[in-house]
Amino acid sequence: MQQQLIFEDHYKKLGLEMFSEENLKTVNGNKFKYDIKILFIPEGYQLTIDFNHYQVSKPSLFFLTSQHLKIEKGKEEAILLHYNRDFYCIQIHDKEVACDGLLFHNVFEIPFVELTDEETSDIKNLFRQIKDELEWKDSSAEEMIRTYVKQIIIRATRNWKKQHLNNGSIKIPGSELDVFRDFSRYLEIHFRDKHNVADYAELLHLAPKTLTHKFKSLNIESPNQFIINRILLEAKRLLFYTDKPVKEIAYDLGYEDPAYFNRLFTNKIGSTPSNFKKNYSSGKKYNI
Repeated sequence: MQQQLIFEDHYKKLGLEMFSEENLKTVNGNKFKYDIKILFIPEGYQLTIDFNHYQVSKPSLFFLTSQHLKIEKGKEEAILLHYNRDFYCIQIHDKEVACDGLLFHNVFEIPFVELTDEETSDIKNLFRQIKDELEWKDSSAEEMIRTYVKQIIIRATRNWKKQHLNNGSIKIPGSELDVFRDFSRYLEIHFRDKHNVADYAELLHLAPKTLTHKFKSLNIESPNQFIINRILLEAKRLLFYTDKPVKEIAYDLGYEDPAYFNRLFTNKIGSTPSNFKKNYSSGKKYNI
């Protein structure tokens, strides 16, 4: 089994794990649940993120925060970089490349970018540099590693925009991108206690109608639907991965009336929360 490589200094922590089919258990489970995660996944891997299944046909980078990850299959060596917000979170200066930038928990739920052969070589080299720094343990290692992490995120962010914006499946002018990124960030922070579009419009210093119109003009789901989707995703996680009763889950998600939550879940998912917990077997499947 590969040696675990870790940097720790007070509250700051970053680690690197190399894995393949022989030692998938090192990255599955809850060990890295609360870390920010960047995965380099070669072609041929199969993995599940929350309730979506991915079959990877091109080398790809995946960007995860609180999602549930299970890697099911893959022979060639893959890489997991994991760290906490104290190690790397620079959203004050660089919104797009922060720990809650475009790549992480974006409202479009596209947590990956595909890589060309040249990009794969460049990205693997950056991971190799991080590995070297972790092994050398030089006094300047922390800053060097942070520089390499930022380069990975910048390259991937450029790629994500190229693959998914304007020329891709999502049509968002650059001038509007901040609104959607900030909406994603606020939604991730507040979905348990803020359930109305007006709450997020206020945080964004917009009128609720203006925010709704921005979404509508781009032919994507309404902000209200994004809010509901995020709440339901968390509900499904809690139902599937914990033993919490439905009533407690409703309270956790900010619903004082569990019956209302039950009706909302049933209406949107097509199954009661209890039946979902008993009968869920598969989610969406993606070939990438």
